[in-house]
Amino acid sequence: MARSSAATPLPRRAPRAQAPSCPATARPGRGIDPSVVVNALPDPVLVVDGSGDIRCVNLEAQEFFDLSAAMMEGMPLADLLPPDSPVMGLIEQVQQGRRRVSQEGVTIDTPRIGPHHVTVRVTALGEPNDHVLVTINERTLARKIDNSLTHRNAARSVTAMASMLAHEVKNPLSGIRGAAQLLEENCSESDRVLTRLICDEADRIVALVNRMEVFSDQRPLERDAVNIHTVLEHVRKVAQSGFARNIRFVERYDPSLPPVYGNRDQLIQIFLNLIKNAAEAAPEPGGEIILSTSYQHGVRMALPGGDTRLHLPLLVSVQDNGDGIPEDLRSNLFDPFVTTKVNGTGLGLALVAKIVGDHGGVIEFDSQPRRTVFKVSLPMYDESQISSDPAPVRGVRGVRG
Repeated sequence: MARSSAATPLPRRAPRAQAPSCPATARPGRGIDPSVVVNALPDPVLVVDGSGDIRCVNLEAQEFFDLSAAMMEGMPLADLLPPDSPVMGLIEQVQQGRRRVSQEGVTIDTPRIGPHHVTVRVTALGEPNDHVLVTINERTLARKIDNSLTHRNAARSVTAMASMLAHEVKNPLSGIRGAAQLLEENCSESDRVLTRLICDEADRIVALVNRMEVFSDQRPLERDAVNIHTVLEHVRKVAQSGFARNIRFVERYDPSLPPVYGNRDQLIQIFLNLIKNAAEAAPEPGGEIILSTSYQHGVRMALPGGDTRLHLPLLVSVQDNGDGIPEDLRSNLFDPFVTTKVNGTGLGLALVAKIVGDHGGVIEFDSQPRRTVFKVSLPMYDESQISSDPAPVRGVRGVRG
């Protein structure tokens, strides 16, 4: 099956998606605006005319292609997808007389959005008779649900492990170290090498346990309105002054984003860890990290055992151009002690998973050679809901609605 890639460079990141300017066709007196119906659809939808130009897009299409309606409407579809894309063939079939055609397993790939494996349906509109409706169905919801559950389960497991280590390991280690110190007072110089080794190794294990004790902290976060771009700018400056001084940063921010409902210090910890991992994965020379923010319409998390849903509209992405994550590590990437680094402890992403979970958010990733992206979905600040702020969410399932 064909793999699509953009034929020409696309314009820079647009402001947050606006409602499509599709012409209204509702009957007088019915009081239904067709654009509202189109925008409520959960899949990307485009209307293409007989000349191959895009005439209408809904909000999902704008988010899928990472372009605004103002940029897409009037653009030739050939500027978005190459002529040999299966989508072009499906459109041609409908324009030649077929009422409706579809194809599964189509890959849509542009420099802005990367590859997406989708099902494409093309339907004749009837009026105007040369216009067609293109619907894109991306079968990734189940994968996103699995990923969100994976990172939350990892956070729970490392929390339980931290509590166990703190109580069951540190006390015996203290006794072992004390015994070694007593032996050192009355042993020969050659034996003191061994007692010092015991003390050093006991200290090393205690230091590791101390690092993990942060996972056992179950106190509610102190949260407030946080400008996520201020957080990202701070982390970028820290990175460029140290471990990422040779990395090229690209920032694609939506300046109209509302504040995140979060803890500033903890959010810094999240993105410092993600950017550090990205910097270490990026090639040298030529390393690049892309930081982007956007607003996701309709993304909510449902709490198990009730009807409560948390709105997670704020999306922050950290992308690098490294070799990618090995296939055998992906299913356990957020588990403690899982790492690709020679001297790594494997606690960085486990900590990220816990903090994201404490914020009621979701973290997921997509990795392939030259493009690995971590996406963090977070709640926005809503003063009217702060008094009923729920406890940190654990083990939730993702839904779209």
